[in-house]
Amino acid sequence: MPSWCPLGEYRLMMQSPPENIPIVSFFRFFPRCRYPQRAERSAAGTLPTRAFRFCEPVCAASSFGWYMFPPMDFSLLWDGSEVMWAPAGAETWQPLQSESFPGFDEEFDRHAPPELQSCAPPFLGALTEPGLVQIWSGFAARTRPGWSLLLRPLPNLPHSRHYEVLEGIIETDQWFGPLFTNVRLTKTDVPIHFRSEFPMWQVQPLPRVAYADDLLNSFEVVPGMDQLEKDEWQAFRQAVAKPDVDPERRLGHYAVSARKRQKKEQADQ
Repeated sequence: MPSWCPLGEYRLMMQSPPENIPIVSFFRFFPRCRYPQRAERSAAGTLPTRAFRFCEPVCAASSFGWYMFPPMDFSLLWDGSEVMWAPAGAETWQPLQSESFPGFDEEFDRHAPPELQSCAPPFLGALTEPGLVQIWSGFAARTRPGWSLLLRPLPNLPHSRHYEVLEGIIETDQWFGPLFTNVRLTKTDVPIHFRSEFPMWQVQPLPRVAYADDLLNSFEVVPGMDQLEKDEWQAFRQAVAKPDVDPERRLGHYAVSARKRQKKEQADQ
């Protein structure tokens, strides 16, 4: 059964999802925008070599999810009150209110059913709060039942200090709409450039149970080292002991162990 089947049929099918159904399907609306891309362990080649070789936590976090890209090249300018924008190559700035992707309104109406005519969402818009801008990637997404998408800044990948990507969780197994992000501009009177060839935010699959209150309220705190048990001290020793204390612990020991475990789990599946 293809992943692009009707939504109602898809939900029935996904009550017992086949193994070949992806955890997420991305649906492109803008005809020229760049596809999402699996995030890279090297953080798009920006990680130092030593971190890439030996720091498995950084590599795992960097590769968790998919890069999302701006749908076109454009720039923003904020004076502390009003946001201006300009597409690439434009010589003048325009006040930003709600902007359509070039040619998309007509393209949308050619494909949309009658009741959705003239309902094409904008790709760029200024929110009522000062300095907040909403950017649509040009995609919608649909996940397996019980799974959501976490939209967040790029982990470990440097970007402009003139804006912040706000995080959000969308229940994309229930809600099928524009996959957008909100951006807070942090620098005034300086052009802020967004380029379609460089990722801007990352989306990560998240089981809904992972952020349920019942789960997150289930935690404890051990108030002091005097309450650590023997097995906890042994585990801590394996994590921090220097090679002269634990000859089996070498540089990158955690990374080697984690990768071996991952390979074993994949082989057992």
